[in-house]
Amino acid sequence: MSQVQRMSRLMVKTLRDDPADAETLSHKLLVRAGYVRRTSAGIWSWLPLGKKVLDNISRVVREEMDAIGAQEVLLPALLPREPYEASGRWEEYGDLLFRLKDRKGADYLLGPTHEEIFTQVVKDQCTSYKDLPVMLYQIQTKYRDEARPRSGVLRGREFQMKDSYSFDTTDEGLAESYALHRAAYQKIFARIGLDFRIVSAVSGAMGGSASEEFLAPAAAGEDTFVDCPVCDYAANTEAVTFTAPAVEPVEHGPVEELDTPDTPTIETLAAHLGVPASATLKNLLVKVDGEITAVGVPGDREVDLGKLGEHLAPAVVELVTAEDFVDRPELVRGYVGPQGLKIRYIADPRVASGTAWVTGANKPDTHARNVVAGRDFEVDQYLDVVVVEEGDPCPSCGSGLKLDRAIEIGHIFQLGRKYADTFQLDVLGQQGKPVRVTMGSYGIGVSRAVAALAEQSADGQGLCWPKEIAPADVHVVAAGKALQTELALDVSEQLSAAGLRVLVDERPGVSPGVKFTDAELIGVPHILVAGRRSAEGVVELKDRRTGEREELTVAEAIARLTA
Repeated sequence: MSQVQRMSRLMVKTLRDDPADAETLSHKLLVRAGYVRRTSAGIWSWLPLGKKVLDNISRVVREEMDAIGAQEVLLPALLPREPYEASGRWEEYGDLLFRLKDRKGADYLLGPTHEEIFTQVVKDQCTSYKDLPVMLYQIQTKYRDEARPRSGVLRGREFQMKDSYSFDTTDEGLAESYALHRAAYQKIFARIGLDFRIVSAVSGAMGGSASEEFLAPAAAGEDTFVDCPVCDYAANTEAVTFTAPAVEPVEHGPVEELDTPDTPTIETLAAHLGVPASATLKNLLVKVDGEITAVGVPGDREVDLGKLGEHLAPAVVELVTAEDFVDRPELVRGYVGPQGLKIRYIADPRVASGTAWVTGANKPDTHARNVVAGRDFEVDQYLDVVVVEEGDPCPSCGSGLKLDRAIEIGHIFQLGRKYADTFQLDVLGQQGKPVRVTMGSYGIGVSRAVAALAEQSADGQGLCWPKEIAPADVHVVAAGKALQTELALDVSEQLSAAGLRVLVDERPGVSPGVKFTDAELIGVPHILVAGRRSAEGVVELKDRRTGEREELTVAEAIARLTA
């Protein structure tokens, strides 16, 4: 029997108006309904109702992780510099890493993720192939020094995350551990009521090879993903690949220089020449670990710097500045062309050998026509680096792709031996020789899932939680009079005795209208009202999601709610 939560004693303060700084629906409603409170930029306090939802999601995660044989641990959030320096991530994380020193001057960090520390734990605890495979997980606070924390708990500097790690002696074992986690994640997100998509992804600073994201479609999402309306292909935009069609052999004329004054942009060039932007070649200059590099894409497309950075990681990619042109007279700002360049040239596959372009002539106010890839310039490296657009061909079936916004709620990686190599994680194999362990890494944003659920399930009246993670099963409202309050408390005790989690609003001096508004805002799945027919033992039961109402006797209502 769970304890009945009384609104008169519950620390909850609802608001009628949206917070002034709130941008997203979840941010507005979680604050207004009294689930969270802003402590500082990107740092949130979880109040009683919010903590219950957070704990319910954690419970589901634990149950499904335990079901696949994973073991829960708890590692420190305050971590020494040395393991992250050994893996290279002390530098790779850059400004996202919270760094600090102790009183002796030793360097520490607040953990953004724990691959290094889990690897060290297993190295210490597991010495034989008989100790493996093993899967470990924790639910813990993580830290990232976001430049612009926003959207409430969606993008904070401190957040709750489940991270788990698998350790196997073979690639086949890793694939099995990965599949177990993938299936467990599907069950977790289905149980907590999230609409989600599994999409191909890139590994980023995590490293490794195979990688998939679990995305919750939502207008407030900061991730853009593509899906195909014809086949089952779906991917993060940074993971979408493009294969250039074969170019039909065509005899192009010689390179022709054109007088094009005041045309430093694709738009001005295309207008001046009367050609489509797609006929021009855009050459973006970037620095890769400080070395100036040109990136060529069709003029009607943009370079995806995130995708470029993923391709070239761990190298640092940044845009050139005006100062970079000072001692490089051969680089004419606004008029750069690939022909004759003495720097590295990367191109999108659309700039295929045999294609002809209008591009810069490396002279002020001058462009060139009939500049042919493979004839007039060579591409050092082809990389798919353009920003994906609606209608781009599906890599699987060729149909036009759709773009959607989503919130990343989970990510799974086959890390392989990256961290095992760094820390020399070996076990004694069956043949008596050392075997290098292979790893997987799997994350779920627990606090982020709260916001994602709020984004997907809320309506015009407020939050609308799925039963599995709601702070209560039923919200009982006493309309105000003594008899109604007495009935509400009695029904609440009966429901609690039947195993339901009950929140009852018996606040004296609060109008029925305010109580009803708060019940809608808080978003418990069922609202039971002891109102005008209380003397007859009749209550009103409302389904929060559908809005359906019906009058029932107390016995009927209890039977309906406990069925």
